[in-house]
Amino acid sequence: MVYTVIWYGRQGIVDKVIFDDEKTAKDHATSMFQTRKGDDGIVSVEVRKDNGAVVFSHAENYRNANRT
Repeated sequence: MVYTVIWYGRQGIVDKVIFDDEKTAKDHATSMFQTRKGDDGIVSVEVRKDNGAVVFSHAENYRNANRT
């Protein structure tokens, strides 16, 4: 089964990456979130099965991200 990691920015989809298994896709999404947030302005990430079902998601509130 194919799993797609979908990276979202404020304006919508920024990138999609395909993996062969769920664990690898989830690990990639969680380990890269902070880096992609800083580098690419990512605000959320999802892992979806090939049938479109969401198996993992993570988001952070970007409105308070620059608060001092």
